[in-house]
Amino acid sequence: MEAETKVTLTLALQHGLSEEEYQKILEILGRMPTYAELGVFSVMWSEHCSYKNSIAELKKLPRSGPRTLKEAGEENAGLVDIGHGLAVAFKIESHNHPCAVEPYQGAATGVGGIMRDIFTVGARPIASLDSLHFGPLEIPRNRFLMDGVVRGIGDYGNCLGIPTIAGEVIFHEGYSANPIINCMALGVVRKDRTASAVAKGEGNSVIMFGSRTGRDGIHGATFASEEISEESESKRSSVQVGDPFSEKLLLEATLDLVKSGVLIGIQDMGAAGITCSCSEMAAHGKSGIEIDLDKVPLREEGMTAYEILLSESQERMLAIVEKGREEEAEKILSRWELLHARIGRVTSDGLFRVFFKGEKVCEIPANDLALGGGTPVYHRESKRPPDLDAVNAANLAPYRQERDWNVALLGLLSSPNICDKSWVTEQYDGTVRTNTVLGPGSDAALLWVKDTDMALAMTTDCNPRFVYLNPRRGAALAVAEAARNVSCTGAKPIAITNCLNFGNPYKPESFYFFKEAVAGMGEACRVFETPVTGGNVSFYNEAEEGSILPTPVIGMVGLLEDVDKVVRSHFQEAGDRIILLGRTGPDLGGSEYLHHLHGVLAGDAPPLDLELEKRTQSCLREAISRGWVRSAHDCSEGGLAVALAECCILDLHNPLGARVTLERGELSTTDLLFAETPSRIVISLHPKHVQDLLELAASMQVPADEIGEVVSNRFRIGDWIELDLEKMQKAYYEALPSLFSKASAAE
Repeated sequence: MEAETKVTLTLALQHGLSEEEYQKILEILGRMPTYAELGVFSVMWSEHCSYKNSIAELKKLPRSGPRTLKEAGEENAGLVDIGHGLAVAFKIESHNHPCAVEPYQGAATGVGGIMRDIFTVGARPIASLDSLHFGPLEIPRNRFLMDGVVRGIGDYGNCLGIPTIAGEVIFHEGYSANPIINCMALGVVRKDRTASAVAKGEGNSVIMFGSRTGRDGIHGATFASEEISEESESKRSSVQVGDPFSEKLLLEATLDLVKSGVLIGIQDMGAAGITCSCSEMAAHGKSGIEIDLDKVPLREEGMTAYEILLSESQERMLAIVEKGREEEAEKILSRWELLHARIGRVTSDGLFRVFFKGEKVCEIPANDLALGGGTPVYHRESKRPPDLDAVNAANLAPYRQERDWNVALLGLLSSPNICDKSWVTEQYDGTVRTNTVLGPGSDAALLWVKDTDMALAMTTDCNPRFVYLNPRRGAALAVAEAARNVSCTGAKPIAITNCLNFGNPYKPESFYFFKEAVAGMGEACRVFETPVTGGNVSFYNEAEEGSILPTPVIGMVGLLEDVDKVVRSHFQEAGDRIILLGRTGPDLGGSEYLHHLHGVLAGDAPPLDLELEKRTQSCLREAISRGWVRSAHDCSEGGLAVALAECCILDLHNPLGARVTLERGELSTTDLLFAETPSRIVISLHPKHVQDLLELAASMQVPADEIGEVVSNRFRIGDWIELDLEKMQKAYYEALPSLFSKASAAE
């Protein structure tokens, strides 16, 4: 029996709690905890739920701005005003550990969880994005992980009817044991129809609805707060099982409940299940909550209070309904054929109280379980890795030697990090709901906001090599690139969400990367005036082989006031002139050129002038608003040569060539073609607007040069590169499928 399980320090340690934390629990309760209470504390004080090792740094980020309706952490997802009485809700989260042991369900439930964060604030989800990082595909396990993850994301999103319209897929040796799977969702809501994750009003009813509760996902939060090891494979029970068709019913029912006005608050049951939703809502409402587990609909027999409280079974919601209006709520839930049960009530004593089989098995102050309340907060030691100085100071001269530049460019176009990802994106439905203006393959996706002239741009970005070489600057570069991609559509960046994927925070050298990256992110967000509306921290992304590259993924959202002024990434018409905004520097450190062609990760991240970056993007958006710009494409991975090549071939069915002349000056040819200097954008425009654009750029102190012309077929850069478009397309579009097939055939 559960009541017979004796709680000891040893048992607490086995639950992932420290001795110090166990003593704090004894002080809070004034007695020995029950077994159920120990389980509750272990999940709520895990890093995944409490952010105990990260919150001190996260609070340094800018969390509000003129458009923000709720600060980070106040609701399940950030809410930003976009005008016309509307708000956009968006958030990104990780599902790294589950995907490492069960890629299909791990990815599917990652999508499901982030979608619930969106519609529990009253917003209808209209877009799904992702950021995926895997080890080299030559390794069979990495192909297994990628195949399962992509199918899981596609199947769940497609069944739910939400388009997956943007993202990134990155490959590096550091992700072989621990893939990084980040899922982002975005929705739109009327500002007068938002919902809150709050429980208040003594006597109001607690109604649970959705799927039955089973044993899947128990201790999923603590599983996500430890390193991957050989034992992880035995923890498949910590990975939830998703049902997108049930999720669709939850979505519609939740929006109907919000519209009806019967709700006081609502929250999904994600990490830590019933425990998290009940305690957090009570803490947010400065109230208490009392539930009876005997009333919880179960999927399995013989479940204990401990198991019911900690289960992370998917597609479940918790609603606080105004007393006397329960039948109205239940009528809506019945119309959507959703199982529901009244499991408790709101109290005024501030306690999270749980009964099971007539006995009280849990009584804990709710504020001591909720983020921002009495949960532990630690300031971890930070120490710069001693070998990083040597890595930064590495001599890159041997990699700047002259070579066959045609071969080099084709090699980069076929790099897994640069090549076409249609093998992935074609498994997703990117056009369902008919909002999509720009989909996968664009600098940023763009969705029309129906019944308005507006569109929302969105992207996920991070170059983890830059973050490894220089975490503060690397994170700022990620924000800058995300903003640049949004600006290339014509939209103005308005806010970000982040997913911070790092190693073990108890290791000072690992925490150094986290602390510095958060600082760099904050610096960039303040310059771009893009507050952080929320996000996720995922620590312990390491295995016996070592840690992942530090990976702070940025999810950026922008607003385009007039959707008719959208600009695409690829060249549009022969005869247009090509302008390069920005200047190229000797910035080969951390580049794809070094990584893919030489197998080297060395040097320093490129220098970043945030004010110049801001002016460059403002210049581009102004030129777009005046109708001068035919196409705009960010210059990033692979450098200028790759950016120009992509401008030619991104339109698979109507490729156009380019004739480009570049002044090398004191740069090596390698840097001129492949350095990854930020703040550069390749644009094309009609000849009659060239002088206008150059004068605008000069007035805004933005470097700008006319470098060439769009032509009908060949691709040429000075005397260094000359290729036909068919050969470039073959390298770019066939690389990923070919890599999969060759690797599989070699087994």
